[in-house]
Amino acid sequence: MAKGNVDHKLKRLRAWVQNYEWGRSGAEAEVARLMALNSGAEIDPNKPYAELWMGTHESGPSVLVDDEQNVDLGLKEWIGKNPNVLGVKVLETWGSHLPFLFKVPSVGKALSIQAHPDKEMAKELHKMKPNVYKDDNHKPEMALAITHFTALCGFISLQELKQVLEDVPEIVELVGIASAKQVMDIQEPDGATKVKSALRSVFTQLMSASKEMASKEMTTKAISKLKSRLLLESQVRSLREKEELVLELEKQYPGDIGVLSALLLNYVKLKAG
Repeated sequence: MAKGNVDHKLKRLRAWVQNYEWGRSGAEAEVARLMALNSGAEIDPNKPYAELWMGTHESGPSVLVDDEQNVDLGLKEWIGKNPNVLGVKVLETWGSHLPFLFKVPSVGKALSIQAHPDKEMAKELHKMKPNVYKDDNHKPEMALAITHFTALCGFISLQELKQVLEDVPEIVELVGIASAKQVMDIQEPDGATKVKSALRSVFTQLMSASKEMASKEMTTKAISKLKSRLLLESQVRSLREKEELVLELEKQYPGDIGVLSALLLNYVKLKAG
């Protein structure tokens, strides 16, 4: 229990809304409905509502609403004036920043691939490029589904990776036979370091394939070939879940390398709750 001179009255918080392009549009977005209830703001039927944020992050800080004095105060600023609300341990470690950011997302189409650094690397990246890496924190995440939710999370196993390289020649075309062979030659007893190195090589080659003009054309061609092949095969067999996912992603992002990278990631399904 925090001690000291603390204002124990319940405070009303106005959340921040992020209108990223991948969000759901208008009132079909849970984020838009929550925003309307939270702030009374009108929902724009043509606007995407992607995330509702509650916290002290600079890119979307929450605001405390004081109806009595008719003033708004930033949550971080209010915590700074009432530091005991956080408790001694949190205060010593984080200062007036909350050590978490609470988000409610409404996802209309697939998000971009994200790689979260650890705490030390986050500090370095923020120091080097503060305009790109907005803060110096790592980003461990916990998700709770309030509706059916699907995600791509973490890399597939060595065995699955070998199967992908056997079944999807379009990926081998882009990563090169040498990188593919490096993976196929690995045996389980070779150890995690070797597996990690081979996976890094394949994924780096794949994600780099769309950087240069010539490579970009190869990428577009490879995705087109994969799409045509899967549509043809769907006439004689049931497509696997990942294959159906690839076709769905290709509709959302035609020619994007992320369509192929999905085959190297775990496909996770969450039920509500």
